[in-house]
Amino acid sequence: MTEDRGPAKKPPMRDVLAEAAFGLFMERGFERTTVDDIVARAGVGRRSFFRYFPSKEDAVFPDHERCLADMTAFLEAAGDDDPVETVCDAARLVLRMYAVNPEFSVQRYRLTREVPGLRTYELSVVRRYERTLAGYLERRAAGAPDAALRAEVIAASVVAAHNNGLRSWLRSGGEGDAGAEVDRALELVRTVWGRAAERPAAAASEDEVIVMVAPKGAPMWRVVQRIESAFGGE
Repeated sequence: MTEDRGPAKKPPMRDVLAEAAFGLFMERGFERTTVDDIVARAGVGRRSFFRYFPSKEDAVFPDHERCLADMTAFLEAAGDDDPVETVCDAARLVLRMYAVNPEFSVQRYRLTREVPGLRTYELSVVRRYERTLAGYLERRAAGAPDAALRAEVIAASVVAAHNNGLRSWLRSGGEGDAGAEVDRALELVRTVWGRAAERPAAAASEDEVIVMVAPKGAPMWRVVQRIESAFGGE
C-alpha cells in the first residue's frame, strides 16, 4: 500500500527570491540584473521582494541575518567557559553556514570579488559579527581596565583568523576541509589570547621594570604571548 505523503512543502519565499536573484546574477551579472528581473523569475510582485530584502545586495547574502541571530543566541546562552574559546566557537557558526552549500558559497565569493559594491556590503556584515563578539567579551570583562579595548582587539583577531581560513577554503573552490583551515587559524588566537580576555594586565608600579627576552627571529605572536604572560602573571 502506497503512503500518501501529500504535496511537497513549498520553500520559504525568502529562499525562492534569493535563489532567483543569485541565478540571474550569475547569468547576467549583478549590475545588469534588476529587481523586476528577479521578481519575474520568482513569479511574484515587487512588493514581495522588498518585504524580504531592502536591496539587491541583501539578496546575495540572505543567510547572514539568521547566522547573526544564531550567534547572538549562542553567546547569550554561553556559560562561564573561557570567553576566548566561546567567541571562537561562535565564529564557527559562520563557517558552518558557508559549508552547508559549498558550491553556492564559492560562487558567491567569486561574484563578491568582481563587484566592488558587494565587497563593501560584505565588509559591513563582517563588522556586525565583530561587534557582536566584542560586545560579549566586554560584558564578560565588565569593570576591568581597558575592557572595551581588549574586547575589540580580541574580536577583531577572531574575525580575521576565521576569515583567513574561510577564504583559503573558498579560493580552493571549496575543496578540502574548511573546518581544519579555520581551526588552524583560530588556534593562533587561542594561543595569544586564551584565558586572558577577563584578566586585566597587572599594573606595574612607577618604579617597576619588566624585562622580556625572546629568541631572535621569534614570530610576533610568540612575543605578544610572552608580554601577556609577563604582565598577566600566568
